[in-house]
Order: sequence, then C-alpha cells, then structure tokens
Amino acid sequence: MADHTAQHLPSPVTDLGDASLYLNRELSWLEFNRRVLEEAERSTHPLLERAKFLGIYFNNLDEFFMIRVSGLREQLARGIVETPPDGMTPADQLTAIGRILQEQYQRVHDLWVYQITPALRDAGIHILDYARLTQSQHDALREYFEHEIFPTLTPLAFDPAHPFPHISNLSLNLAVVANDPEKGTCFARIKVPDLFPRLVAVPASEAGQRPARTGDEVRVIEFVWLEDLIAANLDLLLPGLSIEAWYPFRITRDADLAIEEDEAADLLSTIEEHVDLRHFGSVVRLEVAQEAPGTIRELLTRNLQLVPSQVQASTVRLGMADLLQLMKIDRPELKNPPFQPTLSDLFGKRTAFEIIRRGDLLLYHPYHSFTPVVDFIRQAASDPRVLAIKQTLYRVGVNSPIVDALVEARQNGKQVAVLLELKARFDEENNIEWARRLEDEGVHVVYGVMGLKTHAKLCMVVRRDPDRIRRYLHLGTGNYNVSTSQVYTDFAFLTCDDAIGKDATNLFNALTGYSRKTSYTRLVVAPHRMRTHILSRIDREIDRQRRHGDGYLAFKMNALVDRTSIARLYEASQAGVRIELAIRGICCLRPGVPGISETIAVRSIVGRFLEHSRMYYFRNGGDDELLVGSADLMPRNLDRRVEVLFPIHDRHLRDEAMSQIFDVGWRDTAHARELTADGRYVPLAPRPGELPSNSQDLLLQAAKDGVLLAGPR
Repeated sequence: MADHTAQHLPSPVTDLGDASLYLNRELSWLEFNRRVLEEAERSTHPLLERAKFLGIYFNNLDEFFMIRVSGLREQLARGIVETPPDGMTPADQLTAIGRILQEQYQRVHDLWVYQITPALRDAGIHILDYARLTQSQHDALREYFEHEIFPTLTPLAFDPAHPFPHISNLSLNLAVVANDPEKGTCFARIKVPDLFPRLVAVPASEAGQRPARTGDEVRVIEFVWLEDLIAANLDLLLPGLSIEAWYPFRITRDADLAIEEDEAADLLSTIEEHVDLRHFGSVVRLEVAQEAPGTIRELLTRNLQLVPSQVQASTVRLGMADLLQLMKIDRPELKNPPFQPTLSDLFGKRTAFEIIRRGDLLLYHPYHSFTPVVDFIRQAASDPRVLAIKQTLYRVGVNSPIVDALVEARQNGKQVAVLLELKARFDEENNIEWARRLEDEGVHVVYGVMGLKTHAKLCMVVRRDPDRIRRYLHLGTGNYNVSTSQVYTDFAFLTCDDAIGKDATNLFNALTGYSRKTSYTRLVVAPHRMRTHILSRIDREIDRQRRHGDGYLAFKMNALVDRTSIARLYEASQAGVRIELAIRGICCLRPGVPGISETIAVRSIVGRFLEHSRMYYFRNGGDDELLVGSADLMPRNLDRRVEVLFPIHDRHLRDEAMSQIFDVGWRDTAHARELTADGRYVPLAPRPGELPSNSQDLLLQAAKDGVLLAGPR
C-alpha cells in the first residue's frame, strides 16, 4: 500500500481534543472502499463475485462523489470552513481524496485489464472489441440496433444555434466529432440510454462456438459494450456527415437534497419536487476516456463550469458499476454456492404470537430467513384478535410483502399507523409511491419527525389475547426489505416484554403526535438520550476497571465518527479498559496510540455479506448488558435521527449473540483486517499451521446445523 494513503501517527499528547488523534472521515471511507476493491482482487473468490465487488466499488464511489465530495465542494465554493475533528480543511480533504483515488484507479486498471478480463475469457465470457466481431455478427447487431436502440437515441448538436445540452447525473454519453461538408467540424452529444443492458450479447457465430482457452468444453458467451455498438452505427444517426471520432464521458452531480421542512406546506409534494431537482444538481465530477484530446476535455470542462481538478481521465470503461450485470449470467460455478436461509423449527404450525409468548426470539439474517418477520406481520393482518399495527418504514424496496400485509390489515378493519421516512436517501421515489398507496387504503401515514430522519426499525402489534391485551414487537437493526435481508447481516428481535411494549407505545405517540417524552424504561432512543446512555455505560466500565481491573467493551457497528464517543473511548483505554471494536466502514478513532488507545483494537470484515448489524456490549463486572439496534456512533445517528437501541435481557440469547456473532467475527482471519494507528488496514493472518477462519462461512454452517442463536428453550 502506498505510503501517501496513511495518516501520520500523532506525537504523544494528553489533550483528547487534539486533531492528531482523529482519522479523517472521508479518507477513512476511501479506506473502506479500498477494502471492497481488495475483495475484487482476491483470487479465492469465484470469478463473477470478483467482478461484482469491482462493480460495488464503483457504485460506492459514485455515491461518495454525489454526497460527500459535493458537500466539500460546496463548502469550498461558499468559503465555509467546517473543520472536522482531524483538522483537515475542505481543500485539504479534496486534495487528499484526489491523491488516494489516483492510486486506486491504477489498481482498478491493472485488476480489470490483467486479471479479471483474462479470467473471464478463460471461463468463456468474452467482452470483445467491436472490431473483432465477424461480418455476420456486425450485420446482426446492426439490425438489433436499428430496431431496438436507434429509435430511442437523440443526437444533440452543439454550436451557436444549439446550446450545450443538459447532461443528466451518472448518464453515459458520447462526444461525437464529425465533419459536415458545408459547415466543417461539428460536435454532437449522444446519451447512451439505460433502457438496454450495458453489455450487449453478441449473436452466436462460428467464432462463438470456440471452447475456452483452458480446453474445457464450455459455451462461449460474447458481449460488446453498448456505447461501442452505438458508435459503430453513428452513420445512421448523423447521415451525410463523416464521423471523425467519438469519446465517452460521464458526469456526477450533487445529489444531496436540502429540504426546508418548516417551509414545506406538503412534505410529500416537496420531496417529490426535490427528487426531480436531483437531476439538475451542480456538477461535481467529469469522467472522460483517457484518449479524449485536450480540445474535447476543454469543451466539456468549460461548458460544465468545472475546474481541471474535477476532471478524471479514465483508463478503464466509464460507469463500471454496470459490471453487476455479469451476475445475471447463468454460470453457478463462477458464483458463491447458493444457500438456503434457515427457517427455525420454532416456526412450525404455531402462530408467531404463540411462539413469542413462550420467550424472546433473536434471529440473525441472512443466515436465518426473513420469512418469520414477514409472517409475523402477515399473521397480524389476518388475525381477528389483532387490534392495531404500528410500524416504522425506512427502505422497503419494490414489491414489498410488508406493505401488502399492512394494506391487508387495514382492509380487515385494523388500526394501522405507519411512520414512513420520505427522506431515506435515494429511496425517496419508492417511499413516495408506498406512502400514497397506504394513504389510499386508509392507513394513517406519518412522514417523519420535523428536522429528523426516523431510522429506527420497529413494529408493534396490539392483540387481544385470552387473558389480556398484549403488545408484540419486532425490533431490528436492518430495514423491512426482503431483498437486502438476503445480503445484509442484521438482528431481528421478537418479544412481548411489557416494559418494552410500553416504551414502544410511548415512542410511537411521540413520533405520530405531539408527545414530548424523551426518556424510556428499556429502550435507548436518539436523538435525546442515546449519546448520554452510551457514555454513561462507558464511564461505568471505566469505574469498574479502576476498582476491579476487569473492564471490557465490545462494539460492532458500521461507522465510528462521533468525536465525543471517541474521546470517551480514549479515556476508557487510558484507564486500562480492554476495548474491541468491529467496525465495517468508517472509523475516525486511532487504535494503538501509546498513552491514548493502547488497549483498543479495531477490525473490519468485508465479505460475501454486508456486515450491517450494530451491537454494544458492556461487561459491567459480569452483570453484562447488550444493546442492539439501528444506530452507529455518528453525529447524524445520535443528533439528527430517531434511532432505537434495545436490550437483550435473556442471558442465553445475550451469551449466544456475543459468542456466535461478535467473537466468531473477531477471530476471522479470512476477510478481516485490523486498523493501525496510522490509518492503514492490514489483513489478519491465521496462526502457523491453522487454516483461515471465515466467520461468515462458519455462521452459514451454524445456521444449517440449527445451532445459531436460539429462542425459547
């Protein structure tokens, strides 16, 4: 790893506010995305999974520019200097981002050109240069182009009579240079439509029946890039002109919606309008093909009102997130072995309500099926004893069985109230559609809390049982989304605990009405009290360490950014508390700094599944406590969102969660990396003579064997 990616070790300090003790948020995110890239580089992954990781790397990077880099650019343009805990100015951060990405782009080029492309070819998957096709293939593709693609294309001229066209966010375009017999050199822009696959299958020919280079008799699949197909047929789009050259380019726009909620008469309509405006945000980045000459770059840069540092010349194809399309190829031997999520035998012929009354349940997706969560809500919708359902929704995806169940519940005469967060970034359009459908069915829909995003994952079912009215709850760390439940690791907690039920009732009243309640008996709720609760528990562990020497904290989360929380963890380390932090993504804490964080270790796993669950464990001298929920230790989660952490009181479940989830992950030597004090992540290696320990494979096997977590005994 190049030295310039590391952030220098601080000199010995005692001031926990010293900037040298904090890693930069944006650079830490780039380190996370580097770990995604490293997964694409791993030859131990099946080939199409490697291509998938490369696509994820680019998809992540697009969002990084749309949100984070755009924010830094805006600060720079307005002369605002919002210095983060690490002390880097926006200009400093942009410079460092550019330097790091330059090194990563070279790795991407080498990976794609020298590793993945040849490996695909050896496996019979050929992504060809258009010129390599046979004449019969050219003819067949031209016919496909004329009938399917040609009608959708609109060449836009650029000259004194034609203003520079609007370029939409993340669209792939061709800058075409042509010669008109009367006007001379002219320019046109053609948008590559996203209506068609980016990789176009080439009709079979004799060449298409070649065996793979390995000699194995496999069916060869050949593709060409969609932009190459369009470029090869420009004569149909610009007849009478001589095509001299064409160059792909792509722009990224600011996509961070700024909504003044207190000025919005109708939040639903306001967000709908802002989603449309996302296509017109300021341009943050211009990507052009490496071979594009200075004249083309200057033309685009000037008309898009950019500075040279915003222009990226790429040596690989633009829009490489489209490599995810390769996962649709029917070659199971080139993918991870399929797995069937475990459906616990607890969910037999009994209803969810009978099962939950027997004791708390703790599931872990995707190892455990998401079906019990869906069935819990479906059964509530049809159960004549159920009186009401209250639920938060953040990202539910398309064709949601959860929404279908809520609609059915309302049709069956039950009271249904849904807090649907319209401001879930990049899911606004889906959520607007769901909000309207639910409202049309008579569901009470609330769009969130003014000035906050509601990120908590909570569903409460009120049921008239034979003995009394009882509240049944599902609380989780992930969204009510069937698709993501298959690839995100998340807890699902099912309980009818009275104290948690009362807390949930009070919380829903605060979310849907004017209740100003901020304190709860069992639930830990942001934004009012969560930081205080976390810090007080860290302080308790510090006190325990000073009195008995056995302080221990174990946190698992997606990101650690909050300066106050980091400073308190430093204090705990200075007191001697042993601290283990499993953080998938951003970490602004420097572990292993002498006198500051010597007892803190930070590890990250990037693997087959996205590590998404959050858990906060406090040993407390043996009277241990485990909080699980939706919140990371970030200012946005603690200060600007409605979040919930819930306790796992059942000792058996608590012990199993720590030993099977946290401890197994902590011992991972297949995909885990450890953060060093200078900001680098180094792979963890197995001990001599030991095989690598893959925590996700171990959990898959535990779920298959029926020994992952537990419910009522």
